[in-house]
Amino acid sequence: MNKPNIARELGLLLILSMLWGASYTFIKVGVETIPPVTLIAARTFVAGVLLTAIIYWRGLRLPKDAMTWRRFLFQACLNSVIPFTLIAWAEQATDAGVATILNATTPIFTFLLTVLVTRHEPVTGRKLFGTAAGLGGACLIVGLQALHGVGRELAAQLAIVSASICYAGAAIFGKGFKGLDPIMPAAGSLISGAAILIPASMIVDHPWTLAPSAASILALLALAVVSTALAFVIYFRLVQTLGSVGITAQSYLRVPIGVAIGALFLGESLTSTAWLGFACVIAGVAAMTIPGRGQVMA
Repeated sequence: MNKPNIARELGLLLILSMLWGASYTFIKVGVETIPPVTLIAARTFVAGVLLTAIIYWRGLRLPKDAMTWRRFLFQACLNSVIPFTLIAWAEQATDAGVATILNATTPIFTFLLTVLVTRHEPVTGRKLFGTAAGLGGACLIVGLQALHGVGRELAAQLAIVSASICYAGAAIFGKGFKGLDPIMPAAGSLISGAAILIPASMIVDHPWTLAPSAASILALLALAVVSTALAFVIYFRLVQTLGSVGITAQSYLRVPIGVAIGALFLGESLTSTAWLGFACVIAGVAAMTIPGRGQVMA
């Protein structure tokens, strides 16, 4: 792969942050009338079918060897089946501010797994600083008042932390798909995820008995097409160019994006510490993603 353009890659990281930042709203609306397992089963199925159609439209073919599909299946468990379902379930109970903070811990777990287990990327002081600055900035943007909800719904909050750990593992494991067009692991993992979730939905939710609202259906379609199909293609590209620690920096970017959307369209006010938080997030993301002098991108 040619040396990537850092400005383009950071632009894609910003787009990915927006796509996944919007997913929390889509999930919140979706679970109002669609149970979590069924919502995520439909999300992965629609997104997987869409990407598969695009693959064949481009004249490409999905891999056929069993080894690749076993890797797709494992990636699906880490990147969609488990975390998507946990977050959808948790959003029925936990406060949005608390959920945002807890899900922004993904880069920390990625950094720790890199340091303690895989050691597949160089661990630098810049990345350590970026991890700390990004998390601190996320907390400052949301505001300390969001922490008032911590502990009230412990099970839901632990579910979100568990999802963050899964995302960290997915970012590391996703490095193994280097050489494949990014749409291939995106489609393959979503198809594999749907193969697990659809039978689970049949058993747990009996979806044929549901009567979802129009708003929930529209939220589901937006979640599948925008926040999953498109987002996954960008994600698997950036795993190769920014690295597993760098790609998880979007967890921090989701926070200011979500706050900005709320301020612009919902009339929500920024906290007194928000602008300091913005500065911390930008500094953290830069430290985790922009190569130092003499370095190249992962």
